[in-house]
Amino acid sequence: MCRVFSRHYRKVKLLFGLSDVILISLAFEAAYQTRLHLGAALALSHEFYIDRPIKALLLGAAAVCWLAIGYWFDVYERLDSAHPPMVLRNTFRQCLLGSMALVLFEYLLRFDLSRSFVAILGVYSWILMCLFRLNAGHVLGAIRREFGAPHYVMVVGLGPRARKLAEALERSSDYGIRLTGFFDDQREGGKQSVRLVGEYPVYPLDRLPEMLQRHVIDEIIFAVDSQRLAAMEEIFLLCDEVGVRTRVVVDFFPHVNSEVYLDRLDNAPLLTFAAAPHDELRLLVKRGTDLLLGSVALALLAPFMSAIALLIRLTSPGPVIFRQERCGLNGRRFTFYKFRSMCENAEELKPALAHLNRKTTAFKIPNDPRLTPVGKLLRKFSIDEWPQLWNVVKGDMSLVGPRPAVPEEVDQYKRWQRRRLRMRPGLTCLWAVAGRDALDFDTWMRMDMQYIDNWSLALDWKIILRTIPKVILGKGAH
Repeated sequence: MCRVFSRHYRKVKLLFGLSDVILISLAFEAAYQTRLHLGAALALSHEFYIDRPIKALLLGAAAVCWLAIGYWFDVYERLDSAHPPMVLRNTFRQCLLGSMALVLFEYLLRFDLSRSFVAILGVYSWILMCLFRLNAGHVLGAIRREFGAPHYVMVVGLGPRARKLAEALERSSDYGIRLTGFFDDQREGGKQSVRLVGEYPVYPLDRLPEMLQRHVIDEIIFAVDSQRLAAMEEIFLLCDEVGVRTRVVVDFFPHVNSEVYLDRLDNAPLLTFAAAPHDELRLLVKRGTDLLLGSVALALLAPFMSAIALLIRLTSPGPVIFRQERCGLNGRRFTFYKFRSMCENAEELKPALAHLNRKTTAFKIPNDPRLTPVGKLLRKFSIDEWPQLWNVVKGDMSLVGPRPAVPEEVDQYKRWQRRRLRMRPGLTCLWAVAGRDALDFDTWMRMDMQYIDNWSLALDWKIILRTIPKVILGKGAH
């Protein structure tokens, strides 16, 4: 799908979500009636019946579980064009996990729900959802034909970027987008048409006012050199006056991978390039989750942390808590806390052990001789990281994010590696669940960039859930 028209695609995803709610409701009632009649036919001793309020609550919970799992596993991404085996597999996983979530929900509320009813619900929902999704392309096409008017678009420009944009518009035809022609911004007067998959007429730009009066044009996209935009002020004003939507292709810096969006400071429009997550609402939710879970974890772990502190004090000289300066969000310095897992003079011994380092930039030694006997155990199961929950509560760190580096390491970063500082550092990260200390430094950096470029709240939860078994089993830590 053409990214310019991502709003159209969000409508498609919303349609799939709404269809799932309807199908789950049908499957729920069908499963209820099946279980009811099955119990009567087989004369089962346990009478099956669900009160209406509880039935409504369970149906709502089922719809929420199915939808949440669908969005979590990206089931709705391009569902109308997915291959049948993929549709069957993804829908089966969604229905299986949804059924398990519903069982957990009713168990926590002690509804004593029939397990056979949940199994029937899972099977029925899988059948109905597969039937709809396997025919989704035809269904969406029929809906667009009956209810969705075509969206007519013209392109200003004839250069390579204009052709590339036009090709993307052609691929979006299934979503109601119709490319109707081009405007020649250079007034060359030579080209009469442009051939792509179809053939499209080319008009002189000075004919645009006439075209707006005589033809249906919903939108005009300017794919021209940046130097030409200032000379087109009158064209933009004309489109603004008659209410035609205009867009400008802003690939003036082809090697910039930032997300581009328009912001305002008072009345001044600002074209913004963001190379890191910038959605204030989602980042606020992330911070709220950090504060809540960090506080709860500190409260629950407090007795164990006291016992660990006593154990460290009794088994080796030195402070219980190791403090170190680290680099946080955008390079801010903060005090980083860990349970001390090494001997008291570990930092002084570091230069003498530099030849054992197996990483570039970062300092990591397999079977580090500075570790105390208790420290080895703390490191293996990441118990030494527990005090960083206080860093999370304070706001220095997040539960998930690139691991915080010491300033000496940051000074050695290559230019592209410094972008990892644009995300608040975390207790766990993508590479921590992919191999931890077994990975090389460049892989750490690439995976941190991958996390930043693809960040979402769902990704954070995936990393948290994948971190738990890694920590419990002590895999990959040195």
